[in-house]
Amino acid sequence: MNLLLLQALILGVVEGLTEFLPVSSTGHLIVVGDAMGFTGDRAKTFEIFIQLGSILGVVWFYREKVWGLVTGLHRPPEQRFVLNLFVAFLPAAVIGLMAHKYIKLYLFSPLTVGAALVVGGFLILYIERWHQHRGARIHSMGEMTSLDAFKVGIAQTFSLFPGTSRAGATIMGGLLAGLNRTTATEFSFFLAMPTMFAATLYDLYKNLNLLNAADVPHFAAGFVLAFLTAVVVVKLFLGYVGRHNFTPFAWYRIGFGALVLLYFW
Repeated sequence: MNLLLLQALILGVVEGLTEFLPVSSTGHLIVVGDAMGFTGDRAKTFEIFIQLGSILGVVWFYREKVWGLVTGLHRPPEQRFVLNLFVAFLPAAVIGLMAHKYIKLYLFSPLTVGAALVVGGFLILYIERWHQHRGARIHSMGEMTSLDAFKVGIAQTFSLFPGTSRAGATIMGGLLAGLNRTTATEFSFFLAMPTMFAATLYDLYKNLNLLNAADVPHFAAGFVLAFLTAVVVVKLFLGYVGRHNFTPFAWYRIGFGALVLLYFW
């Protein structure tokens, strides 16, 4: 096995492990990629590409529900759910489209990612305490209103800051909106589908000139590993949140973020 293929496999697993957890896949890919010497524009394009594998992993996991939505759009419950997804998707889509260039130019650095990891960890600790005190009023995605979805969508805009974690922002936004942990997590997974498809395909379109045929085997290997790992992680994570809170992820973020800051200082 050549070195480039090994790097692709490792990063594919890292992407699948971290994309749907509240720990920032961006931060992990930056650190692991730098430690292996896999950096630069080519590496960034690879990381964008393997995100597609993770997205398809969650689509595959929820394939029956996704198919039910597609075939049941003539029914009011499915229409309401799709509307909620659109409402939640819109804020980050609009702001992200306007600020994409500036985020990549000014905010995409290891130090900003490390700082976001630490700050996000402390916010998760605070939101968890607040949620335990207030409790949940929404126990399934079918109970959500468009206003609830919009609140989650506003929270998702904070994930435009690298290192915040899209999953972390949307799940915590869901808790603040009154969703229970399982519902907030599941809605985060469904919201990831349009959000990440749009962001990833847009990034790939902007970086088409960096792709070449020689990269196909390595990109494919990372893609497949990200897909398979994401399927497993989504299943295990849903089982976890049904019985536990997010405090361990908060402390992990704080510790990992501190290491990122020390490593790149």
